[in-house]
Amino acid sequence: MNFTRWSARLPRTQRRTAARADRGARRPKPPAAAGGGSVPAARGEHADPSGRGEPPAAAPSDAAPPAAVPTLDGLSVHDLLSQVPALVAVVYGPEHRIAYLNDTYVEVFGSRAPGTPARQALPELRELGLLPLMDQVLRSGKPRTVKSRRVPAGGPATPPGPRREGTAPGPGRSRHGYYTFTCSPIEMAAPRAVAPAEPAGERAVDGSPVDGASREAALRKAVTTEAVAMETVATEAVAPGTTTGTVAAEPVRGVLVFGADVTDQVESAERLRASERLQREAAVTLQRSLLPQGLEQPDDLRVAATYQPGGTEAAVGGDWYDVITLGAGRTALVIGDVMGRGVRAAAVMGQLRTAVRAYARLDLPPHEVLQLLDGLASEIDPHQIATCVYAVHDPNENRLVYASAGHLPILVRDPDGTVRRASEPTGPPLGTGGWLHTTGSVQLGPGASAVLYTDGLVERRDKDIYDGVAALERVFAGATGSPQVMCDRLIRALGITAEHDDDVAVLVLQHPARTGHDAELFHNAALELLGGVEAAPRARAFASGVLASWRFPMELRDLGVLAASELVANSLQHGTPPMRLRLRRTDRRLIIEVTDGDEHLPRRRRAEPVDEAGRGISIVATIASSWGSRRTPGGGKAVWCEFALPAD
Repeated sequence: MNFTRWSARLPRTQRRTAARADRGARRPKPPAAAGGGSVPAARGEHADPSGRGEPPAAAPSDAAPPAAVPTLDGLSVHDLLSQVPALVAVVYGPEHRIAYLNDTYVEVFGSRAPGTPARQALPELRELGLLPLMDQVLRSGKPRTVKSRRVPAGGPATPPGPRREGTAPGPGRSRHGYYTFTCSPIEMAAPRAVAPAEPAGERAVDGSPVDGASREAALRKAVTTEAVAMETVATEAVAPGTTTGTVAAEPVRGVLVFGADVTDQVESAERLRASERLQREAAVTLQRSLLPQGLEQPDDLRVAATYQPGGTEAAVGGDWYDVITLGAGRTALVIGDVMGRGVRAAAVMGQLRTAVRAYARLDLPPHEVLQLLDGLASEIDPHQIATCVYAVHDPNENRLVYASAGHLPILVRDPDGTVRRASEPTGPPLGTGGWLHTTGSVQLGPGASAVLYTDGLVERRDKDIYDGVAALERVFAGATGSPQVMCDRLIRALGITAEHDDDVAVLVLQHPARTGHDAELFHNAALELLGGVEAAPRARAFASGVLASWRFPMELRDLGVLAASELVANSLQHGTPPMRLRLRRTDRRLIIEVTDGDEHLPRRRRAEPVDEAGRGISIVATIASSWGSRRTPGGGKAVWCEFALPAD
């Protein structure tokens, strides 16, 4: 039952009761059934208590008639409100003078003298911010509600001013509670006086004169208990000089304040929010632990990334990024987004990120890596999909080769500020299956930058996602500084705050244009090998001269020449033309690479004492810091090894 709506009509309860009684008197009574009993209910006429199909036994003629259905006509408004387990206060007039407080209100806040203004006698309403609301209700005639207002433990202090004799403040609550208060406009009829004001000189029954004090005492005694709280209303409603026997029945406007105890609901909601907060913190911790704790820093690129989980009301998502050094100066850059939220999405993200690193070590082309991820995503959870971009930067080619699985396009910024989209055809998201992804490429020369991002950076509920991409292009065109500075600027410029409703991952890379001393630390040298018996001596002589010109120590120079000789000999024996020897140095390592036209990748194996071959790769793996091989896009393979440079 909606007590708030029902209680707004309480002052007219007695009128409705009288009207029902009048209608009942005029309504004709139905004829009595034979035998003097009442007409049985339709359901009772066909009842068969025995269950054997026998007709029910006839009711005895002297059976008592059914009891009358109880009604509310015999209850007064005070009887109803005093038994309601909620706070009820009735006030009247512009000063919100007290007309009635029910027992629950008195138990919580203590009793108050009727007729006292609420601002003085009901400080709890002021502390709860209800007095301005009651003013609005009185002016507009429309109910207002405030939810979950906190009532401190023990209740407020005893209100100032005199109290009626025999009243005391309530004991208050042993713990704080929460109430939802509804203020409803009501109209109250002023109470009637029992007798008219006696003119001067009137005498009592015994002939003695009746003074003003006796007349006032008699009047108060005659007023009913329910009207005591309204004496002030009656006084204000009577015009000065009125001497009639009744007070004018002018309705008095007031407010009924109804406070429903919602402490259990609020505490349950708080416990639920605390549980959700703990779950979210666990998911965020899991998410961050699955992300790279520190980005690998390639020799030829500067990279930075940032991750920001969704706001406190949003569950953590499955965004991730990674930077993987592949060897021979090449770098893989990955960014992805698992659809869905919560711990499950973070767990799927962790599995995909681990798989990407494993597949990257195979040094496969980008589209083949996504093909493997697509099958794995279907096995992990067939009901979840993910988007991903896998890109590889090769400093020898100054290009970014990539494949996309339903992800947003990479943005590349040239040194002059022009921004381009890597918008070659892409495949569907991971986990959909049955699709061949393709590889595209975009130029990334010295001085250029690129940004990879998830949809949380550019997607808004009220805009198309490509409007957000266009906004990112405009911001990225003017972004300068280090990659970390650019990440922070993109986040701020696109309005990403701590309350953002989606995860955001951003990965920025720069291919710096080196000049001066930095340029002296990066060199490239290449030799085309035509084959024949003279190819190996030419390769050794070329490597020795280049390493000497780069001023490497003698020990490192000898190791480099030996590695170049073994790689060239292996290519001459097992590969096909065209063949090339490339030497490259960075500020941290020496890279030796040999390419040929055969796609068969070499493997390291144990050579038996009687074997005449099979020791070249083992020798290279022993003397070098690392080695590897991969297939080249145009067909063929590349075999490489690296030597770490001594620290200065």
